[in-house]
Amino acid sequence: MTNTVLEMTSDPTAAQKQERLEALRLYLITDRTLVSEDQFLTAIEAALKGGVRALQLREKDLQENALLSLAKEVLQLTRKYNALMFINHRADLAHNIGADGVHLTESSTAVRKVRKQYPDLLIGKSTHSLEGAMRAQHQGADFVTFSPVYDTPSKQQYGSPQGLETLQQVCAGLDIPVLALGGIDLSRISTVRKHGAFGVSLIRGIWNSPDIEQETLRYINASTGETP
Repeated sequence: MTNTVLEMTSDPTAAQKQERLEALRLYLITDRTLVSEDQFLTAIEAALKGGVRALQLREKDLQENALLSLAKEVLQLTRKYNALMFINHRADLAHNIGADGVHLTESSTAVRKVRKQYPDLLIGKSTHSLEGAMRAQHQGADFVTFSPVYDTPSKQQYGSPQGLETLQQVCAGLDIPVLALGGIDLSRISTVRKHGAFGVSLIRGIWNSPDIEQETLRYINASTGETP
């Protein structure tokens, strides 16, 4: 896909969806192991203040009630800053609390089934091959993350880094936004964008910063091609 959202159609609903997807230039994934528990919501708000407009709540270790409670709190913050909120894997939870979307993993229910059951949700899908990315698009995903582009601790179970050439092939083969994930730092954003990535998805680059708001702003500027 090119670095612009798909051309708006005459369908107002489709046009509105594509406009919302512009928020995916920077897609931030949560990780409570990188932020002290008492500072988790404060850290999320700092990232939102810095410009994040698409956030995925990915806390797979939480029990049902704890996840539900945290999701509601995070949703309030994203609404405050007019940002999109996605919940990892749990389409039912995303639908029940009024989140914007769900992010499906390889072990999640198939995209087509989620699309049929929850037609109003935006659907992202984690992919690790061109075939997987094309399948996600065919089944109705709104966007995919493709990883790992570079080496990163969180994606080592998926083998060696995919590299920029494979990223470029995936981006060229899809008509939906492809977000580069895995080892993305400030110095690499321009490169992955030049290889076709619509945006970037990251975890450590922002949560490990001592100044999350300012670091987020730097990532936003790099992701949109703006200068600080």
